[in-house]
Amino acid sequence: MNGPACPVCDDAGCRQFGQYDGITYHRCGTCAATFRDPGQLLSPDQEHAQYLLHENAVDDPGYRRFLSRVSDPLLQRVAPGACGLDYGCGPGPALAAMLREAGHQVALYDPFFAPDAAVLSQTYDFVTCTEVVEHFHAPAAEFDRMGAMLRPGGWLAVMTCFQTEDAAFGNWHYRKDPTHVVFYREETLRHIARMRGWHCEIPAKDVALFRVS
Repeated sequence: MNGPACPVCDDAGCRQFGQYDGITYHRCGTCAATFRDPGQLLSPDQEHAQYLLHENAVDDPGYRRFLSRVSDPLLQRVAPGACGLDYGCGPGPALAAMLREAGHQVALYDPFFAPDAAVLSQTYDFVTCTEVVEHFHAPAAEFDRMGAMLRPGGWLAVMTCFQTEDAAFGNWHYRKDPTHVVFYREETLRHIARMRGWHCEIPAKDVALFRVS
């Protein structure tokens, strides 16, 4: 039996993947995304309450080392003094601070913690989206929005924990976060790029860099 349309690629060929902790998940046969049933998503207030539990300090050395997996390859590809946007920056925008320290201008956007919609009408040399895409309720529209904010040749840097072994999905810590609703395999991210005519690189574990032509 087919399930709902895929929120990543809009394909209708999805099937039920499994049920874990009372939550139903579906798998897309085209892009290989796994996603929570649309009828079991949290409300914005419930999401916000969960995000307030996160502890990601701007000056935490361990958190900065974690983010360097995306900042290091991005900094190798952008020109000096580039202008970027940290999309979904959260309450502690450490990545933006790291990129500013490297000499770049970085604007912030987060629907809960930095809801300045004016930054979404501008264009950038790069957009970062770290530990965010797994939260998207409508990822196809969100990837389109981020791509539209990039200048030709610009980079979209995404970090999310790639889904690998299906047998481990039920006990996977990443799945157990109730705000994580879409799970991407490497092939899912490459499919996202192909759909939009972008170039995709996987420079580090759980990191994808998209170049917009």
